[in-house]
Amino acid sequence: MYREVLVPVDNSQHSDWAVERALEICAESGGRLTGTHVYAARLHDVRFRQLETGLPAQFQTPEEIKRQRKVHDKLIEKGLQLISDSFLDQVEKCCTSRGVPLRRQLLEGINYEELVKEANAGAGQLPSLIGFDPTIAASYDGGDRVRADVRLGEDGRIVGEDEEQAEKVAGASGRDYDLVVIGAHGIGRQPLSQLGGVVGRVVRGIQKDLLVIRDDRPLAGGKIMVCVDGSSYCYKAMRVALELAREFGASVYACSAFDVEYHHSVFHNIKDVLSVKASKVFKFEEQEELHNNIIDKGLLKLSQANIKRAEVMAQEFPEVALHTQILIGKPFQVIMQWAEEVEPSLVVFGRHGGHRIDGTDMGSQAENLVRLLPHNVLVTGTVGIKPEEIPWIEEDGEAGLPWAPEAEVRILRVPPFAQGIARRAVEEYVMEAGGGTVTNRWLDEAIKKLLPTHMQLIMGIGDAEELARAELKAEEQMAKTVVLGSDADLEPAGATVEVACPHTPHSMTRPRTVEDPAVWTAEAFDRLKVVPLIARPLARMTVERFAGEHGMWRITTAVMDENKQAMIEADEFDAETMMGMFRELRAKQIRAEAEGRDALSSEMRKFIEEAKAAGITRCPIRDIEDRMSECPVDFKTVSPAEAKAAVEKLMKQGSGGD
Repeated sequence: MYREVLVPVDNSQHSDWAVERALEICAESGGRLTGTHVYAARLHDVRFRQLETGLPAQFQTPEEIKRQRKVHDKLIEKGLQLISDSFLDQVEKCCTSRGVPLRRQLLEGINYEELVKEANAGAGQLPSLIGFDPTIAASYDGGDRVRADVRLGEDGRIVGEDEEQAEKVAGASGRDYDLVVIGAHGIGRQPLSQLGGVVGRVVRGIQKDLLVIRDDRPLAGGKIMVCVDGSSYCYKAMRVALELAREFGASVYACSAFDVEYHHSVFHNIKDVLSVKASKVFKFEEQEELHNNIIDKGLLKLSQANIKRAEVMAQEFPEVALHTQILIGKPFQVIMQWAEEVEPSLVVFGRHGGHRIDGTDMGSQAENLVRLLPHNVLVTGTVGIKPEEIPWIEEDGEAGLPWAPEAEVRILRVPPFAQGIARRAVEEYVMEAGGGTVTNRWLDEAIKKLLPTHMQLIMGIGDAEELARAELKAEEQMAKTVVLGSDADLEPAGATVEVACPHTPHSMTRPRTVEDPAVWTAEAFDRLKVVPLIARPLARMTVERFAGEHGMWRITTAVMDENKQAMIEADEFDAETMMGMFRELRAKQIRAEAEGRDALSSEMRKFIEEAKAAGITRCPIRDIEDRMSECPVDFKTVSPAEAKAAVEKLMKQGSGGD
């Protein structure tokens, strides 16, 4: 439970409600409340200087202007401190009646900036108090720094005192807060505003848990709604919701949402604008079927697992009643709709979700919920996030179906980012059909059922006619490749583009633009031909995209090497993937030799000859295979520490160590 609670106050209705909720929490947890108010004396000083030209003539002399600035500076700050002190008097009355200790605090500066600094690190700027009674000052942070009060001179006018900036500040509190409770609106609330201006900025900047108050509903005996998406952020929110429910006798309503409509909307939007030619390339119906069969079902299973983890965590709180719901649609939208039905006294969710992007202050769904939900919301922060605390469920320890070696090799053709969901989809298909091991036959059936035609061909499924059509299409696409010059050219061909006049037989040249197609050298294009014909257009597009991203219009073998290295560094293929490809190639060679055919294609034979000419006498993947067979552990089933120890041991043995 929360024991160090910060509450910004401004004497508005929402501020009063925030104080009530903070007191409710502190009274239950035995915590302390810090009441703070931020004022901007420097802002008034700037404004006064802007208005100086409008002062009467007798106040326009340089000496008088200087005096007026000093008087105004201290007098305004004194007034702001007295107003702030009055706000905190009201908070103290409430704290005394509930038996909750209060620490008073004033902050000087831009309101949201000082609140964010204070909440995150106790680093808000404390002003020295002006003329406060020592007994009252003692209840304030920085109360040991009291400045002389405003005073009158012998002429009856306020004295303009010279004060150094160091005299006006009292350092920082250095306090470590657990929770910030703030009203959704302030004194200046407008009828159509969703969230107060200060609160809108504070919500983005505070990294601690933040409770935004919109109404006066208490926590005791209420309904606490919590949103889970499988991330470590959401399960921190789940634990907070359960702890609050236990302390206040509330029930918990947990939901997990996933959006299938987005993909359907995108497909229908694209369908309406695609030309006939583009439609054939995009294969709209097949792509939509892929999403329906795999992605939509996969998202549903993820949401079911999210809820199951929430239920596992709730077992630690047997006294809390738990209700669960899976929601289908745009997350913030369906969460708001379910909240209408549940009518919670509090909605809890993480500041970020599973798709957090580095550098963002807040997730998009969380931001929408903070602004649009008409209920009190608790946004759990990024402090204290522990991924290892995500509840374990049986599915996490489930081993998939066994795979036959030839099927295992083929599934490695799927891009790494999609391998997990593809493997699971195939296994589910086999289990539903009553199979026990994923063999080539089962894989063929699953691929035909789940994947569009062009993906089936890449996976090795399809008759000779389909394969011939796909190769013909690939040849048509490759015919558009611009091939000019060679790697060794000192003046690269293609730096300018020849353009034909549409009305005369003449032509002219113009400088190249980013819209012009990339130019391949003869050597680079020959290397590209090593790629199987069906996959060659995709390989070309990958290299051209890499070149375009790096401002290169000419593709040489060196550029292809850079692209390959970038893929390695990005972990787009790894040693296991290479081993799978190596085993598949070797199996094809063995079959070809058994049938009396040439085991190597002309492209592969040329590649091997080039490697030999470069001094390579042994395939490095054979060395990887040999070393992998000696490895004492399976890297897929051990922890990183165990894997590291195994590798170090293997390296010692290889170098002759003990």
